[in-house]
Amino acid sequence: MGLKIIENFDGNFTLDPEAKETLFNLLKGEAFVKQITEQMQCEEVEFTEFLFQPVPYSTATPKGMPAEFEKFHQSEDHLIINVPPNFMFKAKIFKPSRLCAIYRKVK
Repeated sequence: MGLKIIENFDGNFTLDPEAKETLFNLLKGEAFVKQITEQMQCEEVEFTEFLFQPVPYSTATPKGMPAEFEKFHQSEDHLIINVPPNFMFKAKIFKPSRLCAIYRKVK
């Protein structure tokens, strides 16, 4: 079975305002932020409120993310995490099925 090369993938999405608020509250939650700081061995992080849908790898998107977010991948001051599936479920977000969130290291 060969690989299927995807030339164009639309990674755009919009979230219902209520779902977005719920998701942002979960991503900013004290326990979750503490878990991130412990795992990433930093003192403090803050959610930048940037979300993106992972995209298929291609020559235009070699990092698997929309090109405008690649600067965060290369930054030592930022973290990119997969949004936990239970957060997506609690916020009632089913499309897209996966999201990534960007955090900034404060200390």
